[in-house]
Amino acid sequence: METHRGAKAPLSRLKVSAKVKTFVLDTNVLLHDPQCVFKFEDNNLAIPVEVLEELDAIKAEQSTERGRNARRVHRILQQLLPDTRSMHEGVELENGGTLSIIINPYLADPSARSPALDRLRAVLPDLSKKDNRIIASALFVQESYPPPTILVTKDVNVQLKARAVGLESEDYLNDKVPAADDESSYREIPVTIYELQRFCSEGAFELSALAAKPLYLNEYVLLRSEEGKTMPARYGGDGSVRRLRLPDFVKAPGGIPIRARNLEQQFFMDALLDDSIAIVTCFGKAGTGKTLLSTACALHQTHDDHSRYDGVSISRPVIALGKDIGFLPGSLEEKMKPWLQPYHDALEVLIPSKPPKDPQFAAKKVSKKKQKKHDAHFLSAMTSPQPAHASSSGGGHGPAMKPYERLLRSGMVEIEALAFIRGRSIARRFFILDEAQQLTPHEVKTVITRISEGSKIVLIGDPAQIDNPYVDSRSNGLVYCHNRLKGHAIAAHVKLTKGERSRLAELAADLL
Repeated sequence: METHRGAKAPLSRLKVSAKVKTFVLDTNVLLHDPQCVFKFEDNNLAIPVEVLEELDAIKAEQSTERGRNARRVHRILQQLLPDTRSMHEGVELENGGTLSIIINPYLADPSARSPALDRLRAVLPDLSKKDNRIIASALFVQESYPPPTILVTKDVNVQLKARAVGLESEDYLNDKVPAADDESSYREIPVTIYELQRFCSEGAFELSALAAKPLYLNEYVLLRSEEGKTMPARYGGDGSVRRLRLPDFVKAPGGIPIRARNLEQQFFMDALLDDSIAIVTCFGKAGTGKTLLSTACALHQTHDDHSRYDGVSISRPVIALGKDIGFLPGSLEEKMKPWLQPYHDALEVLIPSKPPKDPQFAAKKVSKKKQKKHDAHFLSAMTSPQPAHASSSGGGHGPAMKPYERLLRSGMVEIEALAFIRGRSIARRFFILDEAQQLTPHEVKTVITRISEGSKIVLIGDPAQIDNPYVDSRSNGLVYCHNRLKGHAIAAHVKLTKGERSRLAELAADLL
């Protein structure tokens, strides 16, 4: 009995109230947000000792975000639990809650029996697994103390196992966006034909009556009259809308002209080309033009000495933020190339080796004189001497260099590895982060805080396609970033829904 009394001591400071709950935290929650212990208001927090053991194994990962977060959690717990007494009895937090370390006595004594443990052993007999031991600790808390006990974990399988043994379990919800945030691609604003005519002539006008749901700053809308006439616009935040400012086309240096093919792409291009907008978030399924348009607009703004940006930086988190890529052979570009092949494909479309046969890329009324002036800076850079091992023609010492490969060699297009972005300051670059829905909110914050004054960052991805087991459509970094920055003057958001890659790709994206 003495062992059991000592084991229950860590729970002695737990608050008992009709309104208080006890949350048992899994390891992945602490790794996801090291500050989470301060975000449960005045409820009880319990951390199984098995979690400390898992954190101890992860803290040795020197170059990963998980390792850094594990070490950060250790520092926080060391400050909150500075001595043996606080470890055994728990502590009160500044927000009114409590924090305790849980040691389950039933796991230490094989002969100990309890209804909850018997139920666990009947369903999950292997208690050597850390997940099962954490569930057992949560059941011990549930059985020993009155407040409702909830296991908080980002592992869906652990949630299901906990519910199977009668333990309530849920995801960490602090950084989840509201379910209602899944808005449509754009809203239509009814206007009279006279208002629409005035808007076309003046480029802006004040809305007489806003929609039932208020518009947010930089929100893209479609003005529609009763006669069926339409005009795209962007809300200016002061009760007025303004016309989109789009060029006839965008063009990579030495490449072909590209135009928006639908209304949503016009919205996207307006945000990409607006110097007052420093961050753009874009949702879109496969084939909607996220990659091609963002790359085209980025290169369009880096083609001469008067450009705002010195170049384009591209990355994607297929190799998750902080993961080491040193085991892959070759240089950094060679290591990243398999994961960045979509951008090589986009560059091949924008700057083809041969003139395109598809009329969709043909520019109307683009004189040769205008094209020659547009490409002057690019051509001068490309005619500079190349290294001896590189050849721009088939008769040299190496294979023929594709036109877009010169952009990579000149540094105009740069490949960024997210594993090494911490500590950097990215100035005067147009930064494109693809597949941003695979990142956690903390990882997205790490990337965005690297962007210096004069740079622009574009986060693109499809919240419906997530491979990261610890984020979902409401908690991933792309959706979270849009939700928190929505309505700020330097932020804009676009949702692309219409596929433009091919009829087959559009059909597959919708039906398969």
